[in-house]
Amino acid sequence: MADTNYVWITIAVMAGVTFALRALPFVAGRWLRRQGLVHKLGATLPLSVMTLLLLHAMVGAARDNPAGVWQEGVAILLVLVLQWRTRNTLLSIVVGTAAYLLMRNL
Repeated sequence: MADTNYVWITIAVMAGVTFALRALPFVAGRWLRRQGLVHKLGATLPLSVMTLLLLHAMVGAARDNPAGVWQEGVAILLVLVLQWRTRNTLLSIVVGTAAYLLMRNL
């Protein structure tokens, strides 16, 4: 019985934290818009996350690829060029992923 209560309490706490995190931007929206750190993170975080994901993917995939890192390098270069020229993140990711998958599977 104690285990059942523990599970229900854990689920309730997780639901509460999830709800609070989802509601925070709506509740504190005006306050967040006035914060300089939020503006700075909004400007730099997307690029930082994309860079970390690319590096992680390149290093991880290169370890498993007997052909070397050239396929990852070409795909990353393609993503960088497309992002620089078009400023369309979705296009860059889709084309880079498709190119990498084609090079890796052909």
